[in-house]
Amino acid sequence: MALSNLTSKAVLLYDEWIKDADPRLEGWPLMSSPFPTTFIIGTYIYFVTSLGPKLMENKKPFELRHIMAFYNFSVVILSLYMTYEFLMSGWATGYSFRCDIVDYSRSPTALRMVRTCWLYYFSKFIELLDTIFFVLRKKNNQVTFLHVFHHSIMPWTWWFGVKFAPGGLGTFHALLNCIVHVIMYTYYGICSLGPAYYKYLWWKKYMTTIQLVQFIIVTAHIGQIYIMDDCPYQYPIFMFIIWLYGSMFLVLFLHFWYHAYTKGQRPPKMTRNGISKDQ
Repeated sequence: MALSNLTSKAVLLYDEWIKDADPRLEGWPLMSSPFPTTFIIGTYIYFVTSLGPKLMENKKPFELRHIMAFYNFSVVILSLYMTYEFLMSGWATGYSFRCDIVDYSRSPTALRMVRTCWLYYFSKFIELLDTIFFVLRKKNNQVTFLHVFHHSIMPWTWWFGVKFAPGGLGTFHALLNCIVHVIMYTYYGICSLGPAYYKYLWWKKYMTTIQLVQFIIVTAHIGQIYIMDDCPYQYPIFMFIIWLYGSMFLVLFLHFWYHAYTKGQRPPKMTRNGISKDQ
């Protein structure tokens, strides 16, 4: 009886909460509720941490260089497209880079931002292949808690962002992330082409710096909301989540930077989808 009452209350709370969702997303793929996204992420976590390694235990690693080259350069193209769309739907056409609120109208520009936010959210499912490639190539040491956490939390939190606030200052980190992904996946793509192309990777040493700068900018930008007077952004909780996420990864990358370049004790190479120059 108690469980039934608790379930009923939870359903009522959910129904009340979902009423505030953006009606423009009605009928869009994966947007009906957070449960499909949660199921996909749960399946991903189970596969990369348990089922996948067990299936590969007595098998040889897959040779996936050609597939990974195609994948990496495809992500580059997708990231370039999303960068352009984020710019044209707000960040280069009117946003102030300060208190930019969500435009809930059905103007062409506002709807363009909605489409771009949804595409960015969906791209996070595509990037789950990073970890799946690790498993299929038996690079299980790369399937770290932080790697899986990052790939899991992004699509899950972005479902709420797209559902309730597709636009405004909460999308700046997505724009910046797309720009950084153009650089990162270009690097991974060149790596996947083989040793003959390693001579073009002289800029590898700047990769950590680029990611570090990304988190500094994201944290600084989103932190403005705490010093701006009367910013009417519709969902301040999203700002706190972005600030917390940016701050956490800023600390992690500063720790990496300190050990790699200050103390001269470079930790194990941080790769994204199992490709590094010595492979």
